[in-house]
Amino acid sequence: MSKQVDVAVMIGTGVPESLRALGRKICWVVLVNGEQRGTAFSSRVEAEECRSAWLAQLSANQYRRPEQAQRA
Repeated sequence: MSKQVDVAVMIGTGVPESLRALGRKICWVVLVNGEQRGTAFSSRVEAEECRSAWLAQLSANQYRRPEQAQRA
């Protein structure tokens, strides 16, 4: 099963209160098949690193035998 992993930008009221309290008006999130996974990031670089980790994890899971994937 193919998974789509993207980085999306959030602006204004979409930014979590914790980041807005620090003066941030923009943040980035990682989406897996359109659903946010994890936290909001204050830099795109951090979000891209997280995206890379998701892709590596999904790739590793793709090549496991079914009984191994169920235990993971």
